[in-house]
Amino acid sequence: MAKGGARAICLISGGVDSSVAALLLKEQGIEVIGLNFVLPFEEVFKINSETGASRIAVEIGIELRVKTMDDEYVRILRNPPHGYGSQVNPCIDCHIYMLRTARCLMQEENARFVATGEVLGQRPMSQRADALKLIERESGLEGYLLRPLSALLLEPTVTEMEGVVDRSKLLGIKGRSRKEILAIARSKNLKNFASPAGGCLFTDPAFAKRVRDLIDHNSLGLPELRRLAIGRHLRLPGKSKLIVGRNEKENGLLARVVEPEECLLRTSDVPGPTAILAGRHAQDEVRLAAAIVARYSDASMDQSVRIEVRTSQTSCELITTPLPEDRVSELVI
Repeated sequence: MAKGGARAICLISGGVDSSVAALLLKEQGIEVIGLNFVLPFEEVFKINSETGASRIAVEIGIELRVKTMDDEYVRILRNPPHGYGSQVNPCIDCHIYMLRTARCLMQEENARFVATGEVLGQRPMSQRADALKLIERESGLEGYLLRPLSALLLEPTVTEMEGVVDRSKLLGIKGRSRKEILAIARSKNLKNFASPAGGCLFTDPAFAKRVRDLIDHNSLGLPELRRLAIGRHLRLPGKSKLIVGRNEKENGLLARVVEPEECLLRTSDVPGPTAILAGRHAQDEVRLAAAIVARYSDASMDQSVRIEVRTSQTSCELITTPLPEDRVSELVI
């Protein structure tokens, strides 16, 4: 039987796997503190504090801590020691990063162990049996990392052997299907978990292309990562980067995340997008950027468009005509 009063740190994504894992522990009388990680480009889109993870934490009745990934994660993304998956997904190193953070929180909160919603064989890179052992070892959590959904297929942890957790109430799920986990969630009346989606954006080929472009130009940092999911991205001939909003929401987001040394471009006399010009750029690059902004405005191809160009210290206005579509398409990342 589990010993009541124990405390655990459980990684919470807001999805069904981690939700069920946390609930299994809570039902054993364990005090669960959820830990949710937010990527910088996800943080930009947060309108309020409510997320899938926060909703499931309220439903289960656990405390939730939120951490936005930092410069250390950016360094991992640039050059992951254990390599990338199918695109630029540093799955093994990402898990190690998160679990090292969880281990620190475990020590701060005097918790007995760390738990995750990982399922043996569900992810081809990070959830193989050998990868699970590697991640456990390199995170410094050997013997204290519990995967409740697949525990019966893995070696018992110290917490199970000591009776902190009742191993007989854990699961032995394996493989990519979530049918069994979804059935358990329904049986426990869980409602607020996020539906299984396409997975990590770093596995998406189009998104990965943007990341590789930043790495190739030695310009991948937190500011760049924050706006990686916003707008159209173009690489100009002089190597500067142009990000053009696709709608009103993205225009507002770009205005929020522009850096002091960068140019913010807007149309003045016709409806059009907001854009950021980043990187070192000569005046001809600014004019090219203005012509691209004009192209994505409501102006006709032969119409002159006024473009406001603003930095933290200067402001000017350029008059240009839209750049032809074939030239724009050559620059899109």
